[in-house]
Amino acid sequence: SALEKVKEVLLADKPARSADLSEDEENAIKSFGLLTKKKMIYAANVADSDLADGNELVEKLSAMAEGEGAKIVVVSAQVEAELVELDDESRSEFLESLGVSLQNTGLRKLVKEAYDLLGLQTYYTSGPTESRAWTIRKGWTAPKAAGVIHNDFERGFIRAETVSYENLVECGSEQEAKSKGLLRSEGKEYVVQEGDVIEFRFNV
Repeated sequence: SALEKVKEVLLADKPARSADLSEDEENAIKSFGLLTKKKMIYAANVADSDLADGNELVEKLSAMAEGEGAKIVVVSAQVEAELVELDDESRSEFLESLGVSLQNTGLRKLVKEAYDLLGLQTYYTSGPTESRAWTIRKGWTAPKAAGVIHNDFERGFIRAETVSYENLVECGSEQEAKSKGLLRSEGKEYVVQEGDVIEFRFNV
């Protein structure tokens, strides 16, 4: 049974998530809320000089995490604290001197890994006065994603005017993206992608 499989790995000093369970077995023990069944990310705090390539301890932690089916992110609290005090240009120069990019610094990478682990993603809405980010589950269709903003958006969904964040930034405006054929009109079956910028058309 599922509990016997879990007991076996626990007695071997391994976390419950390392047990090889079928989908039905996973559902059978879900209500127990086993702590070591939870998905996990290890954050290894290192000196700024070790941020790019890690060190011996990071290698040991990586091996342990891999054996547990967990993930690891290398961070430097020292670097994160310094980044807050710098302007964009100085921040880029500082990170370049450490051999890392802004997207791969600890805090940003930790957030990304957490989202991936939990099956979450982000889409955006943007208007004349504000832009907002919305968190949804991966695989959600456009109407369901619209419902995060308001139930009426999902109930009266007509279509989603969609452009990727990268294309929008490259074009500089929604109008320019439209003129280049990069603004798409998507229907009810469209699965929202990471970084989509969407304007929902609805009627209730």
